[in-house]
Amino acid sequence: MATRPLVLAVLLVLAGCTTPFAPTTPTAVPADAPTTATPADTTGTETPRHTTTHPPLATPSANPWGADPIVVAIDSTAAPDREFAPLVREATAFWEANGEYLGFEVRYEVRPDATDPDIVLSFVDRVPDCGDVADAVGCAPLVTDPRQLDRPETVWVKTGLSDASTTLVVEHELGHTLGLTHDDPPRSVMRARSVLYTEPQPNATERAFPWDDADFTVRVDATNASDPTGARTQTDHALTYYEDGAAGMPDTITFERADGDAEILVRFGATDTCRASSGSCISTFGTDPDGDGAIETYRRVEITLVGLDTDAVGWHVGYWLAHAFGAEADGEKPPPFRDASGRERRSEWWA
Repeated sequence: MATRPLVLAVLLVLAGCTTPFAPTTPTAVPADAPTTATPADTTGTETPRHTTTHPPLATPSANPWGADPIVVAIDSTAAPDREFAPLVREATAFWEANGEYLGFEVRYEVRPDATDPDIVLSFVDRVPDCGDVADAVGCAPLVTDPRQLDRPETVWVKTGLSDASTTLVVEHELGHTLGLTHDDPPRSVMRARSVLYTEPQPNATERAFPWDDADFTVRVDATNASDPTGARTQTDHALTYYEDGAAGMPDTITFERADGDAEILVRFGATDTCRASSGSCISTFGTDPDGDGAIETYRRVEITLVGLDTDAVGWHVGYWLAHAFGAEADGEKPPPFRDASGRERRSEWWA
């Protein structure tokens, strides 16, 4: 049985909206033997990076912090087990090496426990209200004049991001403390939206139940079924089997039938999705917030049935539902879906 996860990058971008991408197609399916492929639904979450907390007084022509090194302290109370100092040093080194974007040179001293710092980088679980931006991943004052300074200034950065994304957010927010806005270069750092990733998370295949909840919408597209009424009846047997509490599955699973978009789609007919004369396959769609190329949480699945006689439909749907609910290995599935013969697949296995 072939499994090929094809995933999207989940986007944590710097200003709240959702960006859809096109999913890919799954692999071929052998005759009357389920296989799987998992294209990711490249839908990501865009998160506001920040807004500034002080209005600019003027475009800086000199370092508003003065000639001395800017002392940066670190407050990592919200994530005490994570070492942020190397990431902050990487971000400050960026600005020390790229003074041409500022029009002046800048130097930093990163002293995490400094008692009298110029800036406190505070890593928090949730960034405080930052202008009119909700769910920001960072917030900093826009400093263009020394008269604005009230040392120590606080810069907030959200915890839970990957090292590379954390460094980018720190660079961005420090850029604001040096007078740069979202319209200023370098665009790779100062633009309002960027793709950010979280720290590593368990993949869907590593989770006991890879969904946010156990309440599902289901649509059955029986247009191309040889017996549409029988196909729907067979599918209902599979759904009821799980609602009644299938062995090894959550006992809180519910299904609501839908005519439009649904989390679970069951469809029929000769289609390139499965590339088989007789059989079935599943396509899983979800998000990849840590950018590792694997889905972390499912958002929807498509079960495709090709060339099956009506009596086998329910078994194939039930088999793939077990897969979608976290039982990828056959030995983890409820008993009717373990090494079932052709006759068993066409029996009243749900009884």
